[in-house]
Amino acid sequence: METAPSIMFAGFLPSASLVESLVHISNEVASMDKLSFLQSRNSSSMIRRIKLLSSLFDEIRDMNTALPPSSILCFTELFSTIRRSKLLIQECKATSALWSLVQTEFIAEQFHVLEKEMGRALDILPLSLLNLTTDVREQVELLHRQTRKAQLLVEPRDGRRREGLLQVMDNNRSNNKYNKNSIDCQKLEQIMCSLGLRSSSDYDDEISKLEAEIQKQAGTGGVVVVSNLNNLISLVSYSKSAILSEGGGNNEQVKQGKGQGLSVQESSSSQSFVVKNIADEFRCPISLDLMRDPVIVASGHTYDRSSITRWIDSGHHTCPKSGQKLIHMALIPNYALRSLILQWCQDNNVQLIDNYLTFPSPDSDEDSFHQKPSLGKSVDHISAVKTAVEAVKMMADFLVGKLATGSMEIRRHAAFEARLLAKSGMDNRRIIAESGAIPFLVTLLTANDTRTQENAVTALLNLSILDNNKVLIMEAGAIDGIIEVLQMGKSMEARENAAATIFSLSMIDECKVMIGAHPRAIPALLGLLKEGTSVGKRDASMALFNLAIYNANKVSIVATGAVPLLVQLLMDDKARITDNALAVLLLLSGCTEGLKEIRENRAAVSLFVDLMRFGSAKGKENSVALLSGMCRNGGEEIARRLLINPTSIPSLQSLVSEGSPKAKRKAEALLRLLNRYCSQSQNSHCSNE
Repeated sequence: METAPSIMFAGFLPSASLVESLVHISNEVASMDKLSFLQSRNSSSMIRRIKLLSSLFDEIRDMNTALPPSSILCFTELFSTIRRSKLLIQECKATSALWSLVQTEFIAEQFHVLEKEMGRALDILPLSLLNLTTDVREQVELLHRQTRKAQLLVEPRDGRRREGLLQVMDNNRSNNKYNKNSIDCQKLEQIMCSLGLRSSSDYDDEISKLEAEIQKQAGTGGVVVVSNLNNLISLVSYSKSAILSEGGGNNEQVKQGKGQGLSVQESSSSQSFVVKNIADEFRCPISLDLMRDPVIVASGHTYDRSSITRWIDSGHHTCPKSGQKLIHMALIPNYALRSLILQWCQDNNVQLIDNYLTFPSPDSDEDSFHQKPSLGKSVDHISAVKTAVEAVKMMADFLVGKLATGSMEIRRHAAFEARLLAKSGMDNRRIIAESGAIPFLVTLLTANDTRTQENAVTALLNLSILDNNKVLIMEAGAIDGIIEVLQMGKSMEARENAAATIFSLSMIDECKVMIGAHPRAIPALLGLLKEGTSVGKRDASMALFNLAIYNANKVSIVATGAVPLLVQLLMDDKARITDNALAVLLLLSGCTEGLKEIRENRAAVSLFVDLMRFGSAKGKENSVALLSGMCRNGGEEIARRLLINPTSIPSLQSLVSEGSPKAKRKAEALLRLLNRYCSQSQNSHCSNE
């Protein structure tokens, strides 16, 4: 699913500020050390490519001339890609080494996606309009060719270590505990040392990281993932006691290795970038922009005041994020979050004026960023914003002209530029729609060219974030084309972004009805649930959730075979949609057909019991709610299976004492229900005697 870059703006960030930000972040990534133990070649390749780009940004900054609009679109996309590359490398350094080893292929895929996005951004870089030196131009052209030909790289060494680790874990599953007879300690020590785990403190730190990963994965990774993480913790604990206590490894080498590791870490941290990434909690869920005035609505979710006010004023009476009906329309200021946002801005030397971010230059006076802007600066800012909006209007009109009359190659290029332009800023989305781009993008959904189709559907996805555009997209007859792409798109990216578009459109009640009534919509979403990547499965499940809110769609979803597939996904450690699948199942249990299907699924009860123990807070609530619904209204068989399950009663009692208020109420009600069934069973047995 297309995500907005970290810098949000109504039109464009002024070119000077954008280039300064690119210089800073590219130099920072270029100075980072490659990953030492895992993903070494992928991280080295990414750092090297960003280092090549830093030469481009340095030269453009020194030119100090206006940039053509297409280059601004390209540089905005490059900023997002470089920032995400930085975060990926930092996350790999901070994450559990063992878990990263298990996730080797998934992490390699993330590096590959970033490389391809870098190549796509360079597709629209107008080199002929930039007065670059020959050396820099050749470097950029070489980088462009490399990124377009980039292949997924899973390093053989990482693959071998992963297989060795999985073999050790499989031995543990068959023996149910770690012991000297079931584990090759020498092989295990080699794996641990190769990942930098040499001392007792290394092992303790690894256990802490794995425990943190369990909390993060509880709502997405499923029972299998949490089980694997617990298995890894047991393995590390065993290794610490068995290997270190028996002198595994030279103590002097251990000390030296630890010292060297600290030296590298200190070297890396001393070069950290002044502007940290914006936390998701600071973004408005509607606009995805940094919130200026966060407010809490009746559902408990927080939005920026201007965004939620427009939502309510347009006639909506539901929470955009949860779909829950708002019992009142009062907006309560979230002073705590506002304070955190202001503190973040101060800590990172970022001015926040009307959601417009300004990053400091390296030689500017830091204190000046903590002072109120003068009247002259405010006037300059207003003028800059007006100029930016006019630039977007001109760009949008230009793109529509190319979409309407250009050759297929020109239309593909224009669709990509529209996709980038609509990627951030509500004003951009409004202006593009007003320029008449939507009908032309809809016609490109059936294009034979893969890239053209990807660009068209993703541009519509980005435009659909604005509610008014949802209506325009539906009125343009886009739903047939979007479902066609979802079902038989020419690439997985196109199919996944089509699912994300349906999810976005289905936020509106009228769209829920229209999409649910389409004969191919639900089967196409279920098809992506089976075949898509973790991102595609997530978007498809979220779209199904939105559609299932409308009661008439529930029967159609159940009849298409959703229940067994959703139950199966609860066990899929690669799907990463545990909470989403549970939420859809809970909605489907609200109709007779859905409840019957869930009851008849033999794996469901034990899975829900496991998720009451290992799931996220939301997952525990939904699991106990599903079990409670299955036991009511003649669910004696389900109650009997719960009573003979040795973990169900302890899990319910744990929820009563430690669960959320909702989970506590549901658990108490289910315990009473099970107690009644137990009493009835005993009375029946006595009467038979």
